[in-house]
Amino acid sequence: MPELPEVEVVRRGLASWVAGRTITDVDILDPRSTRRHLPGPAALRSELMGARLADAVRRGKFLWLPLTHGPHDTNRPPSLALMAHLGMSGQLLVENADQPDEKHLKVRFTLSPSGGMPGELRFVDQRIFGGVFLSPLVPCSDGKPGGQSTQPWPVVPQAAAHIARDPLDPEFSFDEFYRRLRLRKTGIKRAILDQGLISGIGNIYADEALWAARLHFARPTDTLRRAEAERLVNACIDVMARALDAGGTSFDSLYVNVNGASGYFERSLNAYGRAGKPCPRCAANGTETLMRRDQFMNRSSYTCPVCQPRPRNARW
Repeated sequence: MPELPEVEVVRRGLASWVAGRTITDVDILDPRSTRRHLPGPAALRSELMGARLADAVRRGKFLWLPLTHGPHDTNRPPSLALMAHLGMSGQLLVENADQPDEKHLKVRFTLSPSGGMPGELRFVDQRIFGGVFLSPLVPCSDGKPGGQSTQPWPVVPQAAAHIARDPLDPEFSFDEFYRRLRLRKTGIKRAILDQGLISGIGNIYADEALWAARLHFARPTDTLRRAEAERLVNACIDVMARALDAGGTSFDSLYVNVNGASGYFERSLNAYGRAGKPCPRCAANGTETLMRRDQFMNRSSYTCPVCQPRPRNARW
């Protein structure tokens, strides 16, 4: 499943290529990709016809395009958004109308002309776990901008209102995160995968950040000192910022940006997927310690037994 850097790469592409343009036609080729819009595909098409895509916004792994109809006061936030849930294999691609349809094209949005830019936004989804739907925009509980965007509107889709801010969000509060973290009685990796506590961190980047912070995934949250929690959050920020610079972590052709280019950050991973290989930090210090793999929540966790010793009071 795509993680925060992949979604942010897509958001930036949409902000450059799509924001400010009007939807002039909608072609729903597979209604299954609009199943989250409960009124149905015909109602979705009707709502979108003539709508202006005012911005591209992201909170955690949630991505949305605020909609306006007709003239809009930029000081007044929109009330509706087009949500794009990428699921396991969803892609949003900007293409010229004369480009052949992708094999798994599900929804086509025809856009108003804009300086020679490609005229279509396409939602492609091989496994059909993702989809597009409309969600009302509601005020943010903290009164701050909803997420990463160009317009600082203090609204968030109702469908994403339960999602916490992510560590790359300028409005992310470490104090609030640490306060809530200390109330948990679970392992640290399980906690940072909880999108209601801190969003955008998936399995890959959790392992990378924990390795960088020298913390075992089963370290109890209620024993974590403030300095250790700061080290972990800073590691999350660093690993995701580096992934953004590299275009994301793409292990196959499914995870691409709006121009169809895959990321390549997997070449720089220090922990994830490296079971049986030397720990890069130990190797740099002249010691060969092999990384280990443990089962975790029907997935895997990768750690260095020297850099990240398992705590005696481990919690999974």
